[in-house]
Amino acid sequence: MWIDSHCHLDGTEFHGDLAEVLQRAAAAGVHAILVIGGGAAPGTLDGSCRLVQRLPAAPSLPRLRAAVGIHPHDAARAEPASLDELRRLAQAEEVVALGEIGLDFHYDHSPRGCQIEIFTQQLDLAWDLNLPVSIHCRAAWPQMHEILQARARAGRPAAGVMHCFSEGETEAREALDLGLYLSFSGILTFARAEPIRAAARLAPAGRILIETDAPFLAPVPHRGRRNEPAWVALTGAKLAELRGLALPALGDQMAENFARLFPRAALA
Repeated sequence: MWIDSHCHLDGTEFHGDLAEVLQRAAAAGVHAILVIGGGAAPGTLDGSCRLVQRLPAAPSLPRLRAAVGIHPHDAARAEPASLDELRRLAQAEEVVALGEIGLDFHYDHSPRGCQIEIFTQQLDLAWDLNLPVSIHCRAAWPQMHEILQARARAGRPAAGVMHCFSEGETEAREALDLGLYLSFSGILTFARAEPIRAAARLAPAGRILIETDAPFLAPVPHRGRRNEPAWVALTGAKLAELRGLALPALGDQMAENFARLFPRAALA
């Protein structure tokens, strides 16, 4: 049993064959999928909610849950009312987290100061709502660590997961020390990803998740193609190999971790 803890099924990449994508996921043993929202301005933040609401639950298909949030790429488009809309959307029963939120100093699609402001505002909102967060961090770990460490010292630690963890052992230990989970994507299967594999080996069993980040980052042997939730099983197989575990044992551990981090998911 696998859980895709982070993917973007509401993207245009899946508009033509979403039903088939979900059927393939079920055939691969995927039990649940967390659909991550996008957007920034009011009226654009509900894509993941609308997708989950319009797809009725079926015993033969993965259970869908949603997260809502403002990606750092979109921080400059956020408005004061955007946080109010996130607060409203977070009341929906299908929403189990705020995300993805964070910092991206690689692309710098939004000014860095703006990214930091929107990120910290969403961390405050998550704290107020008692919701976990799905955190994006690229080329910004020192700044990310400083922000999260300061919040922890102030008695407002972030509860959540470093999505698509792509750092090494040092950063993994720092994130774990902050109480965060680490989620590993298809990058774990890439030839030059040994630092990430080292982090995957050292992380405690109770603090790891797997994801696709679909439609991005398809694992080997599908690298370069549109990713989809069924292929989370390939990342799971690599993680099981790295940790010396049988696939059923790892799948059970991932389901337990997901339920602990996202208690509103109610996947049982």
